Amino acid sequence: MSVQTEIDELRHRHHALEGEIEAENTQVAPDELKISALKKEKLKIKDLIYQLEAKG
Repeated sequence: MSVQTEIDELRHRHHALEGEIEAENTQVAPDELKISALKKEKLKIKDLIYQLEAKG
């Protein structure tokens, strides 16, 4: 897999997580632990993207 393909896949997952966070926030009683976990995963992905871009 090329670096650019991996970056694209990570960006897609990052965007999908944003949608999951948004959907959870619209619930009557949002699960704050779930939101927190999703945000942490999103940050990890963002860091991976930056690392891969720095290499490429």
